[in-house]
Order: sequence, then structure tokens, then C-alpha cells
Amino acid sequence: MALGKDYVTQQCSIARALEVIGERWTLLVIRDALYGVRRYNDFLVHLGIPRAVLAARLQALCAEGILEKRRYQQSPPRDEYVITERGIALWPTLRSLGLWGREHLTDTRLRYFRHADCGTELGSYGECPACGTVVPVQDVVMEPGPGLDQDPADPVSRAFLKPRRLLEPLESGQAGDQV
Repeated sequence: MALGKDYVTQQCSIARALEVIGERWTLLVIRDALYGVRRYNDFLVHLGIPRAVLAARLQALCAEGILEKRRYQQSPPRDEYVITERGIALWPTLRSLGLWGREHLTDTRLRYFRHADCGTELGSYGECPACGTVVPVQDVVMEPGPGLDQDPADPVSRAFLKPRRLLEPLESGQAGDQV
């Protein structure tokens, strides 16, 4: 029996969410957008995703209101993809999925996520144990962990070797030439 491509018979909010974010590359595109990636070429080189797949995922995420396409250059025309509030709301899901992967698939620390105000590592639910508050995404600092490749091939990964706030745009100078 062939596997269906949608979940129309499922009366479940998880199934409905999978209709939007359940494709193979989609959560990685959203992850990179949360990390500050905005430009097509940066997504392309960092993810190693086929061009046609990336174009389709970006278009679908824009149609769902998770990303917003914005023109950053007129001649020649160039656009960037900015994560929206709807996309930012996926941060707890991605954080939980990353923690699950580290706990159950590998114990290598690739990244630390800290509260920008006090430097404390976030708890499992995005809370700051020192301050006792859930930390807004824009106040989260991502730092490289000991398991991260210290000499990555692509410029986006190299930019991620320095501590940076989530949502802070990756500048073109950080990741090389833009397409």
C-alpha cells in the first residue's frame, strides 16, 4: 500500500501541523531561519539541499506565513526570507526535538543555548534556571559546543562558530557571496 501524502482523515492537531512542517527539509530551513539565515544561497550551502527542493520549501513556508519574502536589493532583484512570529513560535518544538536527538541518538554537545542577560544555559523548556523565566527567542544566545566541527567547509557554519543571538540576521559578509 502506498503511503499517502497528507493526513486529511486524521482528526489531530499533530497531523495538521505535519501538513505544514512535516516535509524532510522543512524543519531544517526553519531552524536556520531562527539562527539568522535569510538568503537563498546561505540556506543552500549550509543545508546542502537541492535547489528545486529549497525553492519549493521556501515558497511553501511563505505561503503558510512561517517565513516572509522581502526584497533587499533592487538591481539585480534579490530577496531574503525572514522568519515571522508564526515561525518563531516553532522554537520550543525545535528545541525539544534537538534535546531529544541529543539524549536518544548522541550525547555530543553541538551547541549551547544561553540566556543573553545572565549567560545561564537554558533549561529543557527554554527557561532560564537562574532568572526563573521563559526566555524570549530574541534573548537566546547560541554558542558552539565541543562536538561542532571547528573547520567547516561552508561559510554559514563558520559564522556559527561564534556566539550569536537567535534571529540576528546573518550578514552577507559573514557567509560570503549571496545569490
